[in-house]
Amino acid sequence: MEHHHPDSTSFVPPAAAATSIPLDHVPPLYNGRTAALSLHIVIVGCGLGGLAAAYTIAQAGHRVTLLEAALALGDVGAGIQVSPNATRLLLRWGLGSALAATAVAPEAIVFRRYDTGERVGYTRWGATMESDYGAPYYHVHRSDYHAMLLRVATSLPNVKIRLGAKVVGVQPDPEADGGPSVTLECGEVLRGDLVIGADGVKSRLQAVVTGRESAPEATGDAAYRAVVPTELMLKDPELRPFVETPEMTGWMAPGRHLMAYCIRAKREFNLVLLHPDDGSVESWTADGSAEKMRADFADFEPRVQKLLSMVNSTLKWRLMDRQALPTWIHAKGRIVLLGDACHPMLPYRAQGAAMAIEDAAVLGALLSRLSCLDQLPILLKAYQDLRYERTSDTQRSSRLNQHIFHLPDGPEQRARDEAMRRAMEQELTTQSASSSPRQLNADEGNPNQWADRSKSIIQFGYDADDAVERWWESGGRELVDSANKDFRMNLNGAQRRTLGALDVS
Repeated sequence: MEHHHPDSTSFVPPAAAATSIPLDHVPPLYNGRTAALSLHIVIVGCGLGGLAAAYTIAQAGHRVTLLEAALALGDVGAGIQVSPNATRLLLRWGLGSALAATAVAPEAIVFRRYDTGERVGYTRWGATMESDYGAPYYHVHRSDYHAMLLRVATSLPNVKIRLGAKVVGVQPDPEADGGPSVTLECGEVLRGDLVIGADGVKSRLQAVVTGRESAPEATGDAAYRAVVPTELMLKDPELRPFVETPEMTGWMAPGRHLMAYCIRAKREFNLVLLHPDDGSVESWTADGSAEKMRADFADFEPRVQKLLSMVNSTLKWRLMDRQALPTWIHAKGRIVLLGDACHPMLPYRAQGAAMAIEDAAVLGALLSRLSCLDQLPILLKAYQDLRYERTSDTQRSSRLNQHIFHLPDGPEQRARDEAMRRAMEQELTTQSASSSPRQLNADEGNPNQWADRSKSIIQFGYDADDAVERWWESGGRELVDSANKDFRMNLNGAQRRTLGALDVS
């Protein structure tokens, strides 16, 4: 079939931030399998999910053009958590050295009372994460994470990135001249065989897929984000332990909470302060008032006040959400959504980026099986089927933590703290090597969701590549083969001889 490609002179090289990222040598994904039919796939959005999808889909043998409206790729955000369900994929993609150079492996998650600092919850992480779930838990700077994915995506010759490429229109009909296309602000029309919307919570492509305009919903919460140099903290005996023993620490308060942890090889301390929204914007780059931040958290314990006194500037971020969409796939079957464009997450479970990384892994693995266009609807439906319930469940868990963390002082708050303490006591009694192993369901339903082992196994033990292989072996192969046979029956004799025998096993 005919493919349409933009002029090569419009491509831009990767951002300089990615050039210093070390990249491990790794074999090709999918046991070296690539699609028998190579498509040109246009991805809209160069965030974490878009970059991850560019990498996996290019590894699957397709040509990728990645469009980004911004004129440059630079530092965005502050700290971000990378749980085992994501790190297992990043390690598989050759980013082990990059993570080792900058990431911090927290030893535990700790919950504290906001006004006294009393520890009410504790779950051990560290080496336990690898032993229990097969991959580490890391804290990184978001810009480092982005640079890693940019580095690995642009290491492939069949990935091209275009900056300053704002999409203002979408043609979803494969029967139209040249197939599906996007129109850029400059007037250029860019055609591809498949368009992926990885354009975030305010996705333009989402309206095209669902057939209706719908703004993301404000959650009532906003966040201040700030970073403190740990060299300042190490000079204070009360703050030094937060650096020397890296943990993720959460202070819970009525209507608010604070999460803090080390990033960048413990050179920086990341603060995320969640509070009632009072007119912020949905943005990673909007400035906030450090003075107002301190006033909003003035009733927190003295160590928090010391930390906030070290903050010179902060970013303010409105938290947006969406209910589950009816579909992620356009009716014509050539536009599909990924990441926040179809399932934005509140940050209270630290799974937003992880879900986008998993989406990319599943989509790439499925598209490595493609041998004719008749199979594309089957593979896209499998993508949605494999991802829909998992991402919806994770959204619900994130919203649940919004309630749990922000309880007003009173009976429900005291019951929450007591339940967390019971789980903490159980955890602390099993810390020695001679102790009996933790019981799987001992803390099922605990308000500290990280103490609930059954939930953690579901969340952190998930392997996106393995999920696709299970689908393939449990009926996916037959569905794809059936579409391939129908496709062959519609070929004339000369076309069959030219095509030869396709192997999608």
